Amino acid sequence: MKKQSLFFMTNVLVITIPLLLGIWLHVSLFISTQNNTIKVGILHSMTGPMATSERPVVDATLLALEEINQQGGLLGRYLEPVIVDGQSDPKIFEQQALNLITRDQAAVIFGCWTSSSRKAVKPIIENHNTLLFYPVQYEGLEQSPNIIYTAAVPNQQIIPGVSWCLRNLGKRFFLVGSDYVYSRAAHEVIKKFLETTEGEVVGDAYIPLGSRDVKDIIKHIQQTAPDVIINTIDDDACAIFYRLLRKAGITQQKIPSMIFSITEGQLQSIGVEHVDGDYATWNYFQDISLPENQIFLEKMRKKYGASKIVSDPDQAAYVGVHLWAKAVKETQSLNADIIKQAITNKSFSAPEGVVYVDGKTQHTWKTIRIAQIQKDGSYKIVWNSEQPVQPVPYPDYESKKTWHDFLHNLYVGWENQWEKPTD
Repeated sequence: MKKQSLFFMTNVLVITIPLLLGIWLHVSLFISTQNNTIKVGILHSMTGPMATSERPVVDATLLALEEINQQGGLLGRYLEPVIVDGQSDPKIFEQQALNLITRDQAAVIFGCWTSSSRKAVKPIIENHNTLLFYPVQYEGLEQSPNIIYTAAVPNQQIIPGVSWCLRNLGKRFFLVGSDYVYSRAAHEVIKKFLETTEGEVVGDAYIPLGSRDVKDIIKHIQQTAPDVIINTIDDDACAIFYRLLRKAGITQQKIPSMIFSITEGQLQSIGVEHVDGDYATWNYFQDISLPENQIFLEKMRKKYGASKIVSDPDQAAYVGVHLWAKAVKETQSLNADIIKQAITNKSFSAPEGVVYVDGKTQHTWKTIRIAQIQKDGSYKIVWNSEQPVQPVPYPDYESKKTWHDFLHNLYVGWENQWEKPTD
């Protein structure tokens, strides 16, 4: 009896399993044909201290996706944005990246702002062999086969900005930033650069991300009396810093700042009166007179309102979407390896000017611009490199190994995370 039952069960399984598989494949095919979209992940902070910076980047990303859909989409399908909130927390960014890949089946991810969020997402992107387009200037010292970096590295922003200050503002520098990997690494690059010049660092101070305690830093600036403040603060503590700086009598005329993290869109929240006369180094400003920029600004303002302010990371995000779409059209594929090969050594006429994806580093060649903040909140360009500059992710002041050791020591010293732990 047991043998007969076993024989019966075996035959049932032999018949049932192929039948179920056939039904599953039929249902899957039906769903895929009905859901005629390509899911595109957008991973940014919609809440938390970084939301003010990151929400405008989402706006520009959505505009680019809309433009592509208006042209018929890609591969005969429309692009479906899937927006997830990183909540200004690297651990949540990591989980949300995994969700986009495994749950939502996103073909590509556009996102991240802080370097700590990008570094948290990087292993997820690499392990699943998908692509991340990263739109924010950063400290460099990184190169991933699965990340396309559409914003500046130090030799395309920080070093030219500091060099301009040496020529025009003075030689004694006070460095102030957020206490996480971006500012720490950026300041180390600045120090190594200044060792090759007549420049001098008279102070180096950090504010924990999310903190507003800047009083001791203001006192330190008063005591050291630098010629220039180099600002790499990367969250809304910047507003408190400048308000207290002016309250202490440290004006833009006495000690000007060179700013590497405040975008045009953030000026209003800081208070233009606190920073007019200071300087910023970026690759994109709204003031650029190129036809591509005028069209871009018109579209952004038509979609988001006439008062919409567009900043460098917004524009870099917009460019990233179009670079990806251009590669998909050319290759007729969504495969990450195929897209990577197609996107490198390609140029794109962007609002900032011609952008060229470097085949060796997957970073972009970019034109450098320095501008002074005006009383009306606009930026007046006072210097530019005239031609796109090749990206150098690892400045040659140290070896690649030495830079990696520096980052590793930060990571281990911060309990295996990319932000200094708060007490």
